[in-house]
Order: sequence, then structure tokens, then C-alpha cells
Amino acid sequence: MRENPSDKSEMVNQILFGEIYEILRTDIKFSLVKLNHDGYEGWICNKQVTNIEEQEYINLKNEISSVTTDIIDIVDGDEKFPILMGSILPSLKSNHCFINNQAYEFSGNYTQGFSDIKMVTKNAYSFLNAPYLWGGRTVFGIDCSGFTQLIYRMNGIKIYRDAKDQIKNGRFIDNFSDAKAGDLAFFVNENGLVTHVGIMLSNSKIIHSSGKVRIDSIDENGIYDTKKGTYTHKFKKLKRIIEN
Repeated sequence: MRENPSDKSEMVNQILFGEIYEILRTDIKFSLVKLNHDGYEGWICNKQVTNIEEQEYINLKNEISSVTTDIIDIVDGDEKFPILMGSILPSLKSNHCFINNQAYEFSGNYTQGFSDIKMVTKNAYSFLNAPYLWGGRTVFGIDCSGFTQLIYRMNGIKIYRDAKDQIKNGRFIDNFSDAKAGDLAFFVNENGLVTHVGIMLSNSKIIHSSGKVRIDSIDENGIYDTKKGTYTHKFKKLKRIIEN
């Protein structure tokens, strides 16, 4: 997805296999679309658009998503498609998913619905050392909020796309010492704007995408890079997404 209808425009997001969207506007080469799962808007090339019937769209909006959990899989229909971790398997039944009545065989692993905190952290570790990519949502490149959103999506929970919006999700945790694995930690820039987010592994460790998906120390002041001997991100707030 791009900010403007041009191949040269900045990439702001990515659409994974099986995700559905509404077309808001169509130009000669690009369409402005709105993703169903988080309302995010951006431009995609018309060559990448697959139209489906309105009733199928409604059905997919209402079904519990089946989300892939392997780093990479293959779906096999008339053609074979590589799909990445966090992709959706529409209308999954008997190891086949369906798009426009086209069946795609799938033999990998997936999750459906809510799991638990242990799975949140396990899935987060699967992305360890994945490179940072602005607008990215895959193991081949992912940004901080794309990482947190995808991990929670793999555990049956929808949150917003960007860090500045994700802080609206969940419940505020007042005391940093009460932080638990799975909590989201938010960080601000010099102007006080939320620009970064990560997933707490404990009340002293965080996994986040900064240069790459990495684990760092954290305290009430922020993220501390032990190799550099300095704080890299200024702490703002904790939010609890899963209550347990």
C-alpha cells in the first residue's frame, strides 16, 4: 500500500494473502482501498486487485479468521502462491481455503481465535532478527506497529495499525512495576508524539522492531541499549491488551 497513487510513492503498509478490503476510488493504475480488519487506507496497484462478490465479502467480514503461523507456506490452486506468517485463509475447510470459489490447498499450521499470553510471546520470538522496514508486515521486513499488530492478530485480537492509534487499544497500566508479558509499551519523540511501540516480555525486557526485531532492557525511563550504554526510546505508557 502506498501513500499516493504512484510507484514512486512511499510504502505505508502491506496487504497479506487473504485480507479483504473495500475499494473507495479507482484511477487508471491505482485504487484507494480501506482494509477491513483495521480501517487502514492506502493506494494499491490495480494489477494486485482481486474482486469478489459482495456476499462473499460480507461472509468473510463475519467469520473468525484462520491465520497462518509458519514463516512461509504454499497455497496450491490453479497456481501456487507463497504466503507468509500472519496471512488469512478465507473460508478454510478440510485443508482448503476459498477465494471466488477457487479452492487453494493448504497443509501448514494456523491458529483460529484467541490463544493466550504464552502464544503471544512465542509468536513474537518467531520474528526475532527480522529486518526493520517502514510499512512492512512480514518476516522479510516489518516496522514496530506492524509487528505488534500482526502478533496480536495471530492470537485472535485486532488492534490498530499505527503506534499513535494502538495506544487507544486496551487498558492503561499506571505503575511500570505492574507490567506483564504481552503488554504494549509506547514511546514518544522529543515533541511528545507516540512514535514507537513494543511488546513486553517481562517488567524488564521488551521485544520490538528497531533496526531489526530485537530484545532490549526496559525501565520506566525507556528502552536501554546495553551495547551502546544509552536509552534509545523514551517511555510513555503501558497498555494491557489481554486481561488474565
